[in-house]
Amino acid sequence: MKLTVVGGGSTYTPELIDGFARLRDTLPIEELVLMDPATDRLELVGGLARRIFERQGHHGTITTTTDLDAAVDGADAVLLQLRVGGQAAREQDETWPLDCGCVGQETTGAGGLAKALRTVPVVLDIAERVRRTNPTAWIIDFTNPVGIVTRALLQAGHKAVGLCNVAIGFQRKFAAMLGVTPADVHLDHVGLNHLTWETGVRLGGPEGEDVLPKLLADHGDTIAADLHLPRPLLDRLGVVPSYYLRYYYAHDEVVRELRTKPSRAAEVAEMERRLLTLYADPALDEKPELLSKRGGAYYSEAAVDLAAALLNGAGNPYQVVNTYNKGTLPFLPDDAVIEVQAGVGTRGAAPLPIPPPDPLYAGLMAQVTAYEDLALEAALHGGRTRVFKALLSHPLIGQYEYAEKLTDRLIAHNREHLAWA
Repeated sequence: MKLTVVGGGSTYTPELIDGFARLRDTLPIEELVLMDPATDRLELVGGLARRIFERQGHHGTITTTTDLDAAVDGADAVLLQLRVGGQAAREQDETWPLDCGCVGQETTGAGGLAKALRTVPVVLDIAERVRRTNPTAWIIDFTNPVGIVTRALLQAGHKAVGLCNVAIGFQRKFAAMLGVTPADVHLDHVGLNHLTWETGVRLGGPEGEDVLPKLLADHGDTIAADLHLPRPLLDRLGVVPSYYLRYYYAHDEVVRELRTKPSRAAEVAEMERRLLTLYADPALDEKPELLSKRGGAYYSEAAVDLAAALLNGAGNPYQVVNTYNKGTLPFLPDDAVIEVQAGVGTRGAAPLPIPPPDPLYAGLMAQVTAYEDLALEAALHGGRTRVFKALLSHPLIGQYEYAEKLTDRLIAHNREHLAWA
């Protein structure tokens, strides 16, 4: 089995490698290719990756390359973890929206749109090159904004599934609180990427007992603190929103906070500098503790589960993924990409049936889906008017004066990445 990681020079990659090494019985990789145009980072990450495999007794080969076509040739699956423009572009995404009083964040709001505009054309080019060399390969997208990028891939006819680590993070936290194994916890996870709610926490599988009320009663303070939301809000909702919902439920509070502290991009850039220094140590043969603060917790385990299910029907048969709606949520178009529990196997992902969500969540999902429609149009076809419409439709913006200013700033800060600008 050959797997290729595009963006393999990312400081995330040792987390992924550690999972591949530990879970080799679930996903028996013979050849792993790390592809990245950044040769300096790639060699540091590749060296550590080989040492991790050796330490854990994995006999697969790890190669590094800057040649995309060679990297994906013959691959059974291609994992995408790109950041077009790097941390410098992320720094911009997180700062210029604040000038207009809007959240600055790399996947949500105006910053998220900027990332989509930079990313979608690049990902589609990669996917076309994968299809030319191996049309049967699966594409697993971990590149944000996952919902929009996955929809672009599916709409273009690619064999693609989107992946996010939010659900597996909740699963691990809830399992620890309940004193059970993660495999015992099944989430009723519903929404869009970075716009999700845990409406049930079931023990043993989709039909198991829902222990979410007990979880909130016994551990509500801890959960609320993790989300930076007030405990009474969780009690009234009766569900657990993802931490991205804070951008919607406490928008103005978040903007005030973001204006008074360094951007997350600046923090991550410094962390990456330190990580790359650690990776250069030839004695290091395991992922360092610092990597746990980088983000992407449990990404490796989610990626292994998904790749194993798609390639050989192994792993967990139920997984939270991003895939076509296909009537699962009747208030959304069939070709909307939703993030829900699905049955996953060699034929792809099929969402499990979902009870009708509360209108409070359904309404927001519908509005953000409409924004994603417009965002994808802007990413595919360009043009100032398309960018403006997407921004105006976003519930975190929604006023024409803000949309006008944000459009100008977005284009100015991303001109080098926009072929039409």
